Amino acid sequence: MDMHSVVVRVGKADVSAEDVLAVARGGARVEIGPDALAEMAAARARIDALAAEPRPVYGVSTGFGALAVRHISPELRAQLQRSLVRSHAAGMGPVVETEVVRALVFLRMKTLASGRTGVRPLVAGTMAALLNAGITPAVREFGSLGCSGDLAPLSHCALALMGEGTAFGPDGVERPAGELLAEAGIAPVELLEKEGLALINGTDGMLGMLLMALADLRRLYTTADVTAAMSLEALLGTDKVLAPELHAPIRPHPGQAAAAANMLAVLRGSGLTGHHQDDAPRVQDAYSIRCAPQVAGAGRDTLAHAALVAERELAASVDNPVVLPDGRVESNGNFHGAPVGYVLDFLAIAAADLASIAERRTDRLLDRARSHGLPAFLADDPGVDSGLMIAQYTQAALVSENKRLAVPASVDSIPSSAMQEDHVSMGWSAARKLRRAVDNLGRVLAVELVAAARALEIREQAAEQPGVLAPATAAAVAAARAAGVGGPGRDRFLSPDLEAAAALVASGALLEAVQEVTGPLA
Repeated sequence: MDMHSVVVRVGKADVSAEDVLAVARGGARVEIGPDALAEMAAARARIDALAAEPRPVYGVSTGFGALAVRHISPELRAQLQRSLVRSHAAGMGPVVETEVVRALVFLRMKTLASGRTGVRPLVAGTMAALLNAGITPAVREFGSLGCSGDLAPLSHCALALMGEGTAFGPDGVERPAGELLAEAGIAPVELLEKEGLALINGTDGMLGMLLMALADLRRLYTTADVTAAMSLEALLGTDKVLAPELHAPIRPHPGQAAAAANMLAVLRGSGLTGHHQDDAPRVQDAYSIRCAPQVAGAGRDTLAHAALVAERELAASVDNPVVLPDGRVESNGNFHGAPVGYVLDFLAIAAADLASIAERRTDRLLDRARSHGLPAFLADDPGVDSGLMIAQYTQAALVSENKRLAVPASVDSIPSSAMQEDHVSMGWSAARKLRRAVDNLGRVLAVELVAAARALEIREQAAEQPGVLAPATAAAVAAARAAGVGGPGRDRFLSPDLEAAAALVASGALLEAVQEVTGPLA
């Protein structure tokens, strides 16, 4: 399906994670439903009424943060909102990825459409037009502390709505936002009371990155079950430890049972599993093989918890102050990113550990003292050829970086705004490092795939009989070869093989090939 023909309608009802991914990654079009437009109009009427009152109301007729003590006269309030956005668009560093910015804009628009922020329907409609025109505000890496919202990133988005700053057009070229809006026939927004504040006061950036990480990690955890099964088979391990009666009935962690079932399905029909070498008898396999379901299962359960938090945050309307259904406008602290920041850090820990155990399996495949008959480094002529020796170095470097990225960001806090905002979540930072950790994990699994596929082909050649591999692992090897990952043989330029394997893993094509044999894997 052409995702550009998909339309995501935003109404009073919650949007789904799939909706966010469709807009962020698939370029789906956005519409705002009539129920949401009516809700926004009603809330805006309440803000207009408050703006006309003499008493100060935060965000409507006052300054912001530590400057909230000043009452702003009506003739200065439009300037107040413009100044807020301009001053807060203070990001620095590399440009953030397009999919992240699209998620950021869409999720903020979703909150505006809830009617809890008090902005005019025009503002949300302009955000939808921006998305549909393929205009992506230029958002910088640094600038969010994960509290009071993702302030600088959202401010860069709001600046583009005003026709200021820079943005990327559908062609990916960075240009002045005003030019891009004019070419798309979009009128810049003149912000009124509270609207600038409502545009920048949310956890949308960290939430968008969490939703995308969850989608990627679900694919990678299933991929890890496949590569672990391939390594088990190549090392002549036993699949008896994957029997269902050893998991859910006696240790009822659902992720563990799912991982074991996946591995068992991939290994079904293997002629290699359990064939321990006579010169190296084994009562049990090493932990990296035998405990693969336990480690991957714990990560799967972590994903489930993170998904629950994401679902709750996706149902939230984060702003301060917020317009309540009874018409009251109340200050709150819902912009604090702690719930999201914690699970982002938790996922980085899980990703680091999954990468770590995969690297240990790869190392075992390459070490002739522990590989049970495989040549050193899976080389054609060890000594003359180095085989996959340095591929494991690359994998180890990625694993080491993921361990550093697993250090929690959410335990840190730096006071800001003259001590008014004296405790922050650092959730944006947690999300940024998780994205890198997820990418690294995919590459680690790609190296295990390369090593396990080569080892399986060496076993098949040594067996001198076709069909010794499990049909599913044979399908994985064939998919790798079709993708440009070379098999056993003399040394060659190895980097293209590894990159081809990484692309195969990232695209999901490896899982598709395996599931054509096994049926759906969890």
